[in-house]
Amino acid sequence: MSWWQVDTETIAGARFVISARAETTGALLRLHKDVYGGGFRPGEREFLDAHQDAYHRMLDGSPALRLVLATALRPGWLADFVAPPQAETERPLAEELDAIRGYPDNRARDDLARALALTGGPALPDEIHRVSPGPVVADALEWVWETAIAPDWSRRRRILEADVVARTRQLTQGGWVAAFSDLKEGMRWLGGGRLQVNLVPYQPRDVSGTQLMFVPITTGRGWVSWDEQDRSRHAIAYPASAPLAASGSARPVPDALGRLLGPVRARVLTLLDTPKSTSQLCAVTGLALGSVGRHLGILLDAGLVLRRRAGRAVLYSLTDAGRTLITASQP
Repeated sequence: MSWWQVDTETIAGARFVISARAETTGALLRLHKDVYGGGFRPGEREFLDAHQDAYHRMLDGSPALRLVLATALRPGWLADFVAPPQAETERPLAEELDAIRGYPDNRARDDLARALALTGGPALPDEIHRVSPGPVVADALEWVWETAIAPDWSRRRRILEADVVARTRQLTQGGWVAAFSDLKEGMRWLGGGRLQVNLVPYQPRDVSGTQLMFVPITTGRGWVSWDEQDRSRHAIAYPASAPLAASGSARPVPDALGRLLGPVRARVLTLLDTPKSTSQLCAVTGLALGSVGRHLGILLDAGLVLRRRAGRAVLYSLTDAGRTLITASQP
């Protein structure tokens, strides 16, 4: 396993950040499923069926990209320049891609050599010295964004915002120890300021005094990242708790709950088992915005749901009382 030494101040200042670039990187890694394989999360099989053939045709047309990715995307390790740690606040995708394009060639080759050395790979291929790795990877990420992510970004962003709301609530109820326990596979609090970040056997790392970012993604299993020269930031990308499952899926409305609240209001309540915005509820139920708003207002007044802001969205989720009511009305 690999663990980080984290002080109290760093944990207290940790942030959740939404990143279009991280979402795109997760999609790139999933399209490279022969390297980053494993089981499929909800929606991933459909995602691969829709985009993987086009992705491999794109690779066929770029031998330089295929070479760089074969070296950078190693099982258990990502070359640093492919997934640098996020900034403290969300940044435009173009700005983040420009930073990767501007990554110095010599540093990128050092990152690639380190990836090979740490994963038992061969020596760095001579052909790498005739390639500028940063621009090649940035162009690949831009292709993935434009082809596979941008057309669906508004929906993905709502899922990411909902995850941040849910994680924030979990923090207020159980603290970081509870949040770490189900954030990412292989991640848990070990005590004594030690955070296990994955199951890969690498050297411990002291991240005390740095900025620590947690970044949800809807596709892929997540990763940890830092910059070996600028050690001021570390990031952990993790799978969002409600990934690409159909947004309309929800538990059936219990008959007793429907008789108590009315069938429409009961359905709205059960749909909030994961946080949703009013626009999501409108899309799922087919109700007008004003109708959804009235039902939410009544549920809010009754203490069955709560309302929180996540970035630009206002999301609604169940309170403990709401969950108890749904559970108690089950046959």
